[in-house]
Amino acid sequence: MKKLCIILPLALILCFMVGCQQKGDKSGRIDSKMKQTSLVGTWKLVSLESRSADGEVSYPLGKDLLGYIMYNENGYMFVAIMSANRLKFASGDILGGTIEEKAAAADTYVSYCGKYDVQGNTVTHHIELSFFPNWVGVDQKRIMVLEGDRLSLSTPPILVEGIEQTQHLIWERI
Repeated sequence: MKKLCIILPLALILCFMVGCQQKGDKSGRIDSKMKQTSLVGTWKLVSLESRSADGEVSYPLGKDLLGYIMYNENGYMFVAIMSANRLKFASGDILGGTIEEKAAAADTYVSYCGKYDVQGNTVTHHIELSFFPNWVGVDQKRIMVLEGDRLSLSTPPILVEGIEQTQHLIWERI
């Protein structure tokens, strides 16, 4: 657990950087490639909300969030989202912290990276590294709406705090 707190964020950044240096796949439909190209860049999180099947809206990480999602021209992506007011570890040790501090840090952070592709209005994240281990090796589909410098991504229902919910994220290009 100690090493995970430092190694995973570094590995996620490395995954994105390595992807930047690899040659991209030249195949695919023209409209999908155009949409994929339009995603390239860095996006800052504007909002994230969860919606249950009955329409109830919740904010599992809180309303005050920080986050970025990056897509590069070679088909790699990286995302990190965290609560804005995360508590610092009392020890100041990057591999330290009490069990409670580590649990609170884990409960307020989401991050993953890997390759991505676009088909129609769906972007699929092919997850290679993830803070949530169950997502490693899994494809996560997101319905996307791109309007100018605003990107909306919505998930199919996923389990959040024991309830099937859809996630709705709005990003702004920076």
